[in-house]
Amino acid sequence: MSRIWNFSAGPAALPLPVLERAQRELLDWGGSGASVMEQSHRGKRFIAMAQQVEADLRELMGIPGHYAVLFEQGGATQHFAQIPMNLAREGDRADYILTGHWSEKAANEAAPYVQVNVAASSKADSFLRMPAPETWQLDPGAAYVHIATNETIHGVQFKHVPEVGEVPLVADMSSDILSGPIDVSRYGLIYAGAQKNIGPSGLVLIIIRRDLLERTTRPMAKIFRYAEHAAHDSMLNTPNTWGWYLAGLTFQWLKDNGGLAAMAENNRRKSELLYATIDGSGGYYRNPIDPPVRSRMNVPFTLHDSALDAAFLQESEAAGLLALKGHKALGGMRASLYNAVPLEAVQALVDFMRDFARRHG
Repeated sequence: MSRIWNFSAGPAALPLPVLERAQRELLDWGGSGASVMEQSHRGKRFIAMAQQVEADLRELMGIPGHYAVLFEQGGATQHFAQIPMNLAREGDRADYILTGHWSEKAANEAAPYVQVNVAASSKADSFLRMPAPETWQLDPGAAYVHIATNETIHGVQFKHVPEVGEVPLVADMSSDILSGPIDVSRYGLIYAGAQKNIGPSGLVLIIIRRDLLERTTRPMAKIFRYAEHAAHDSMLNTPNTWGWYLAGLTFQWLKDNGGLAAMAENNRRKSELLYATIDGSGGYYRNPIDPPVRSRMNVPFTLHDSALDAAFLQESEAAGLLALKGHKALGGMRASLYNAVPLEAVQALVDFMRDFARRHG
């Protein structure tokens, strides 16, 4: 069986060395005679592994000691509601910056638990650009400010950390976490679903400033309270042991391949190659996003004639290029260029795009 080039937006490509190591260790993890999925999460082997995974992540991202790191079950969407439950009291307000589908959904899901103030939105511009910072109507009394650093569907990305004063900045980084260095201290809370740059679906990573764990909010079951999960080292209930293990293999792969600075350079080269091909196609392919905020992770594009879409998808898959169909909300095409997608994959894609344009006119 030959491997294909996987451009899926998520669940997405995993690094081949990670998959190969997981394959080798599937039946006998660490000489234990059993899979990691068959081990007790409270056993010495798993606890030691979990501690190493967190240490590797802290090293990669430069996470300060006054931040807790949680490895939770589920995905980021659950935390659209759980974040206001943990950071806001009843009657509190929170600012939301709407830059695409996921930040808009986060605001909608937060509404039962906090007074949502849409402090800025680019929806009127079809989410093709970021709302200008001078137009943001931030509330200095807000419980937090929420952004999505990268919009997986609409293909826009924050290239700089916005200034929000003393209010904690909360960031959904599901689709660009670990794609380059960041200053964690600029954020109050970072959260990310694993299935793009971390590992398989079913795991969500949360990085939270410890003082925010102490906020008095509202009555809720312990299972929803971040402070309880932090106090139990993310083992308040049985965690996703397989996802945690694979995340650890991914972190080791990142360290072995130059860390986040190297990933940033790789991702710059990949995205620039694809955007240059789109922009240089004479209008055959189009990406309407304002160039300064074009995502390096998710590149949506259309063909000059949508009647060619079906042929493009059929022929690209036959050429070993998987999952290029755009999200149903936008149509067209989308290529996701996460860390595990090598430059060779993007070169294969642009070669196909040029050949398709020649053949179909």
